[in-house]
Amino acid sequence: QALHPRPAQPRAPQVPGSAMSRDSGYDRHITIFSPQGRLYQVEYAIKAADSTGLTAVAVRGKDSCALVIQKKVPDRLIDPDSVTYVYQITEKIGCLMTGLTADCRAQVTRLRQEAHEFKFKFGYDMPVHVLAKRIADICQVYTQEASLRMLACNVILAAVDDERGPNIFKIDSAGSYFPFRATASGNKTAEAMNFLEKKVDAEPSTNEAETMQLAIMTLQHVMSSDFKGSDLECGAVGPDGKFRFVGEEEIEAHLTAISDRDM
Repeated sequence: QALHPRPAQPRAPQVPGSAMSRDSGYDRHITIFSPQGRLYQVEYAIKAADSTGLTAVAVRGKDSCALVIQKKVPDRLIDPDSVTYVYQITEKIGCLMTGLTADCRAQVTRLRQEAHEFKFKFGYDMPVHVLAKRIADICQVYTQEASLRMLACNVILAAVDDERGPNIFKIDSAGSYFPFRATASGNKTAEAMNFLEKKVDAEPSTNEAETMQLAIMTLQHVMSSDFKGSDLECGAVGPDGKFRFVGEEEIEAHLTAISDRDM
């Protein structure tokens, strides 16, 4: 007896955005690409690093580097001196962090460890470009191991190298790093980069004070506000190659110089 063929089932209508539904399960793992060729967990980590509400600016001068970031204390009862995003890695290398506070501190600890191990092993200070490559390589491994979590923070390293002169490197959560004449990270990166593109020359010619003032002006421009000395946190690497923290009085002097120039 011949079997009757089953009637054809009606085809389900195509729902708009079905391409997105195909990608819906691919953000569960850090190591699996979606059909669109994306690693969602990497994108989420980069977004988390930029979503803390702070903006950081770093500028390279002729013989110096300047690091500037907003200073925001999350709670009135916290000791303001304990809140910082500017760190000293070695005597010669300064670091500017944006992202989740705990991840920033963990990354700074690793940076210091790598730099000091290098000096212990080879007998001289770790060059900033070597440190940038090393920490970027570590960050990249975090994108391919399922048992690890990427650190939601951006690293900006600054130093005046004996051979290469002033250097600024930016490393993101995914492990990509590049040298910059000037860069920004955090909440309003795009606006800050647009401003810096107009202000920074192909061959930076500013001295230490002018470099710091340009970094502060960039932050003032993107935040559309005038700062007090206590609103900013600054670090500088001078012509002597030593990193130092910039005090509140010196920041006030730079702010006064900027306002006098604008008048």
